[in-house]
Amino acid sequence: MNIVITGANKGLGLELTREALGRGHQIVAGVRNTESSHPELRALRSDYPAQLQIMNLDVDQEAVIASAAEEIHEMWDQVDAVINNAGILNGRDQVIENLNFDDVEKSMQTNLYGPMKMVKHLLPQLRRSSAPAIINVSSEAGCFTGAYGGDYPYAISKSGLIFFTAQLRKALAADNFMVYAVHPGWIRTPMGGDQAPGDPVDTAKGLLDLVERRMVPEQDGWMINHKGETMPF
Repeated sequence: MNIVITGANKGLGLELTREALGRGHQIVAGVRNTESSHPELRALRSDYPAQLQIMNLDVDQEAVIASAAEEIHEMWDQVDAVINNAGILNGRDQVIENLNFDDVEKSMQTNLYGPMKMVKHLLPQLRRSSAPAIINVSSEAGCFTGAYGGDYPYAISKSGLIFFTAQLRKALAADNFMVYAVHPGWIRTPMGGDQAPGDPVDTAKGLLDLVERRMVPEQDGWMINHKGETMPF
């Protein structure tokens, strides 16, 4: 399969890349800046030179995404899956009275508009696949049932991502697309912290099982966890 992964230089994105390469897939690993060192990702590039391309995919910049989509089109006949993993968590622990709306705008730009732009520019190539998949890494923090009165920029942007997933799922229902918003769990990543109980390796395996259609969630379960279990929205 040909898979595009955003935010691939660290955390869950890095584990997704590692797991997908181990399964024999062709990967475009999107990063915000290809000039940065990204030592672990570049080590994977050395190990899998024929399978891995590291590409500038700053999801905040539509022109960058459009350029990457053209480059991917020249490289592959089709894209089989897009995993929108890139995300930020800022403005933590700020009460609404002290909220900096720059944090809100930046969160919306990366966590919601980024995946929307990715789908906009890669959808034509996804349509060439016989079993296309779009996986949006969201969070239970974006679910109404999971609202906890904090992390406003992150939670609201992830809620928007969940709704975008629902819209996209309806729009592509007749075209054999797999479209899911996935709660990855509280996992040990730079965002989740060292105290998190979950292992990003387990989440990466679950998401790849989903992309490969080894794991098929309930028909109406479009907001799921990495085990394919339906989550209340």
